Amino acid sequence: MIATPVETVARASDGDADVSRILEIAREHEVIEIVVGNPLSLSGASTPSTDDAVAFAERLASTGIPVRLVDERLSTVSAQQALRATGKSARKQRPIVDQVAAVIILQHAIDAERDFHRPPGRTIEIPEGPSPL
Repeated sequence: MIATPVETVARASDGDADVSRILEIAREHEVIEIVVGNPLSLSGASTPSTDDAVAFAERLASTGIPVRLVDERLSTVSAQQALRATGKSARKQRPIVDQVAAVIILQHAIDAERDFHRPPGRTIEIPEGPSPL
C-alpha cells in the first residue's frame, strides 16, 4: 500500500472548517482511520506543538472516525530532502513541504503496521457522546 496525497487542508481559525473538510474527504474516500502527526522533540518529549496536535486529533476523533497519533520526528527534514532531490526549493514551497511530510508520516504508519503487525503510535480515545459536528 502506498500513501498518496489528496489535498492539503489549512488549519481553520474558527476551529471547525478544517475538521469538516477532513471529514468530507474521509467519507469520500471511505477512510477507516485518520493518522495525525505527533510532533515530539528529538528526545521524544512533548512540546507545545504536541499539545496542539493532540487537541486537533481529539477534535477529529470526537466525530466518530478513529484517529491515531504517529511520531512525526524528522518528517519535515525528510520532505525537504525529497524536494531538493527533485530540484525543487523547499524554502519557497512550505505547503508542498507540509504535504510531502504528511505523506511520509502516513507511509511510515502503513509500513510500521505491515512490518510489526501492529499499528504505530496511539489511538485517541474519546468518551461516547454526540458528535460536535
